[in-house]
Amino acid sequence: MKRVRILYFAELAEQAKCAERSVQSDASTLFELYDSLRQEHGFRFTQSQLKPARNGQFSSWDAAFEEGDEVSFLPPFSGG
Repeated sequence: MKRVRILYFAELAEQAKCAERSVQSDASTLFELYDSLRQEHGFRFTQSQLKPARNGQFSSWDAAFEEGDEVSFLPPFSGG
C-alpha cells in the first residue's frame, strides 16, 4: 500500500467534503486510484471527463504513482 496526498477541486471537493486528504491505496495506476475514490465518494465524473495530475504535472490514466506523490483529478472548469 502506498500513501498519497489527494487534492480535490470544485465538485469533487464538495462531494468528498474536503479539499485534500491523505489516503493509502493498493491501486497501481491513477485510473485504479480514481476508481476506488469514485466508489467511496460517489463521484459522478467518469475518467473521460477528468484530467489526472501527479506532482503538479498532467499525467495519463495508466501512469503509476509512488509513495508520497500528490495526485489530483481535475474536473471540467468554466469561466473566463
